[in-house]
Amino acid sequence: MADDTWLVVGLGNPGPTYAGTRHNIGYLVADELAARMGSSFRRHKSVRADVVEGRLMLGGPKVVLVRPRSYMNEVGGPVSSVAKFFHVLPERVVAIHDELDIAFGTLRVKFGGGDNGHNGLRSMRSSLGTGDFFRVRAGIGRPPGRQDPADFVLSPYSAAERKELPFQIGDAADAVECLVDKGLAETQQRFNR
Repeated sequence: MADDTWLVVGLGNPGPTYAGTRHNIGYLVADELAARMGSSFRRHKSVRADVVEGRLMLGGPKVVLVRPRSYMNEVGGPVSSVAKFFHVLPERVVAIHDELDIAFGTLRVKFGGGDNGHNGLRSMRSSLGTGDFFRVRAGIGRPPGRQDPADFVLSPYSAAERKELPFQIGDAADAVECLVDKGLAETQQRFNR
């Protein structure tokens, strides 16, 4: 059993159509973490996912970054397969995802909880057999007016949001690093504002 290994999953949808959408914040944070590790994603040999293996800090635990190559409502299968391949238990899994009920630019880190209508979390819960995994929740805010939330999450960031997005990505990557290094309590104290 790889007791010290963490599986960090950036949730998003594959392909250029979805690249700049709010639903893909998890992919963007995973890309930032890969860059900090000095590596880039490679296709995993046996599952529909791209992975990076390494450490986020010198002497820190092993981290496997994952970007599933399936659509959001089907990410659970690849995540579960990668977790089994690397012998990572659900309580060492971190999902990075967009969150409608948190203001844009704000983060919340927690362990467990419901899916709150998020198809990626629902799929992960189903495939892992539990919702007991960590979540780094990147706020995208509620849709304006009567816009359907499903359309909102699949729409691109506004011009103003794109200016602030690098800060949110950096903060979320910092939160993941803090979580695997210092634990949940310290991470929540620093990032749950």
